[in-house]
Amino acid sequence: MPKFNYVAMDSRGKETRGTLEVANQNEAIARVKEMGFFPTKVVEADKTKEKGAKKEKRSAPAQGGKKKKGSIEIRIPFLTGGVKPKVMTAFTRQLATLVDAGLPLLRGMRVLERQERNPTLQRVLGEIATAIEGGATFSESLAQHPKIFNRLYVNMVKAGELGGVLEVVLNRLAEFMEKAQKIKGKVVAAMFYPSAVMTVAVVILGVLMVFVVPRFESIFKDMLEGRPLPGFTRFVLEIANTVKSRSIVLTEGFPYFYPGPVIWVLVAVIILFRFALKSKRGRRLWDKFKLNMPVLGQVISKVAIARFTRTLGTLVSSGVPILQALTIVKETSGNVIVSDAVGKIHESVKEGETITAPLESSNVFPPMVVSMVDVGEQTGALPEMLMKIADTFEEEVDNAVSAMTSLLEPIMIVFLAVIVGSIVIALFLPLIDLINQLGGEGEGREPGEGPE
Repeated sequence: MPKFNYVAMDSRGKETRGTLEVANQNEAIARVKEMGFFPTKVVEADKTKEKGAKKEKRSAPAQGGKKKKGSIEIRIPFLTGGVKPKVMTAFTRQLATLVDAGLPLLRGMRVLERQERNPTLQRVLGEIATAIEGGATFSESLAQHPKIFNRLYVNMVKAGELGGVLEVVLNRLAEFMEKAQKIKGKVVAAMFYPSAVMTVAVVILGVLMVFVVPRFESIFKDMLEGRPLPGFTRFVLEIANTVKSRSIVLTEGFPYFYPGPVIWVLVAVIILFRFALKSKRGRRLWDKFKLNMPVLGQVISKVAIARFTRTLGTLVSSGVPILQALTIVKETSGNVIVSDAVGKIHESVKEGETITAPLESSNVFPPMVVSMVDVGEQTGALPEMLMKIADTFEEEVDNAVSAMTSLLEPIMIVFLAVIVGSIVIALFLPLIDLINQLGGEGEGREPGEGPE
């Protein structure tokens, strides 16, 4: 007797799946209705396997999607391989809203696929929907696209599926991603103003040193008639001439820039730095320096702690086992030092010990975090306590970034005033010397005596 795979909804709109062994499709539909479900899809199991086999024979770019006959699909990894976090956050929130409203998962995926504007995510959503139609679970479908959906995303969805609370997990995941985007957006927005001011300042100083200041040299030679320039003026003119000779070439009266030795040195330093970050030792030294660097180190450390506590709290509250959650947090920490600390916590929990001891011995987490985690373990409210820690540190990061931005503004204004003021003073010194000399010559003449 053939087997039929069915997809149906219950009276609350929740999707359910199963397999029935009946004579034909009509009997399978009738049986599903007798069970109190509303069938949305009933397919013979053998046909489903045949479809899956045909899909496996297709080329990799055509997996899970419909491809028109004669069409050529070209993918450039650097241009089409990723989806921005902002787009993923919006997708997760929309999916959570649809599922929470009672819409079947498959229908929700098709709705989001039709309205998605990002071509990469639209293609992936189509492949996921096709995989779900073929009998795969949502988490299994997501796991086929690791570049788009990381382990944290997949494991949270899997925990929601196993616990029957997918809509709750999706809402938590959406909130987690929105908070991560919010704190990142605040840091970027806070650094935008200083970066814009410094860029404008560099451009203005470049124009002054390359085009304006060197022209005064010939003017001063004519005015002073061979007399030496003041020392500070000579210093500024030498800097301007050096910048001009290293960065500009005049060809038939038309100036164009070329990269001088300083630029090539900077490029070489950047390339060597990137290669050093790819090594384990170089990455460890850089991550350790970031946590201990003056001023910014405290902010980076608080961001890392907030990320660790929110990720772990979200995973544990969603039903992911603690050891599996710690493994995911270790892989998504973004800092080698924090990752090592999480690895020690994992080993401690694996041996049946508490989280508190390795957390304290890591010297990464402040005493307040250790004590709050200890209270959470003792009271059985670890996820809630982790979320509170994350909220506290995110607020501290927000306040620290705002304070740093407020402090940077007067510092940049003073810096620019000193630089521009120094250039102006250097250009006025020869004029002051000339005026003083003319005044001295005028005082040396007797009354009524005209110039020779």
